[in-house]
Formats: sequence, structure tokens, C-alpha cells
Amino acid sequence: MHLEKRLPRNGKEGLLYGTIISTLTVFFMTTYSAIYFAGDFNGEVAWTILKMLPIIWIIVMIIEPVIFGRIAEALTAKFTKPADSFNSKILFRILFTVLGMSAAMTLIGDVVGNGFHSELFSNWLHNWPRNFVIVLAAESLVIQPIARFAMVKLHDSQDEKAQISTGMNNNIIQ
Repeated sequence: MHLEKRLPRNGKEGLLYGTIISTLTVFFMTTYSAIYFAGDFNGEVAWTILKMLPIIWIIVMIIEPVIFGRIAEALTAKFTKPADSFNSKILFRILFTVLGMSAAMTLIGDVVGNGFHSELFSNWLHNWPRNFVIVLAAESLVIQPIARFAMVKLHDSQDEKAQISTGMNNNIIQ
């Protein structure tokens, strides 16, 4: 049976995979947004980024698997067939996850950064399309491939250890 090396095979690997993706996305988008809205990068902006990163990361690590990951899985299953390619399934999963997460995190990021204010909804309408496109590109072209590469390396290492173990067991039997 062929096991997919590019995706997690169990819960522990799923947590690692999700953590890689979430951490890279949170770091990228928090940094991008803070610099974009400040207009430049300086010590104050760096301090703001450092303060916001753990808060945003915790929020993402909760809402992605609990809400948007489940929705994305269900929608991907609805729009793909079992015989569809790995790439088509991954692209649908990225699209649906990024749709939900970018919509939620554009709103949540504004609240975390600026508190509740009267322009919250109008800011969301203005900022979400840009954030969606940026995250979709980043996830598709850089972040997801890095996470899948990490899974391939992890599975290669596990396979190598299993072969060594099997070889030792065969030598003992003979």
C-alpha cells in the first residue's frame, strides 16, 4: 500500500504539519500587516509585531483545526472525487482554508491590534480581499510546500529507521 509522504499520517504529525503552516502564516501576515499599516519598519513596529505574534498564533492554532479546517475538509470532499489528483485536493483545501481563515483573521487581527472601533466592518471590507490574495499566494507557493517538504523528510527518516530495524530483525532470525 502506498502511503502519501507529503501529508501527515497521524495526529502527532498532523499537529507538526499544522504548527509549521500556522507559524509561518502568522509570522508572515502579522509582520506584513504591521509594516503595511505603519508605513515603515522601525523599533516600535517590531515591538508591536512581537507582542501580537503569540496572541495571533494561539488564536490561529485554535480556530483552524476546530472550525475552518473541518469546513475546508468537508468542502474539499464535496468538490473533489476520490480519483482526483493530490494537487487538486490540496489546492481546494488551501482555497477553502484560506477563505475562512483570512476572513476571520482580518477581523480578529484588527480587534487585537486596534480594539473594537467604529470602522471595524469597513476596515474588514477593505482589507480582507487583499489579505485573501496575499495569503492564498503565500500558502500555495511557499508555506504549504515547506510543510509538505518537512513531512517528506520526516517520513523518509521513519522509513529509513524501519528498514534498519527490519534488517536487524532479519539478521537475528537468520
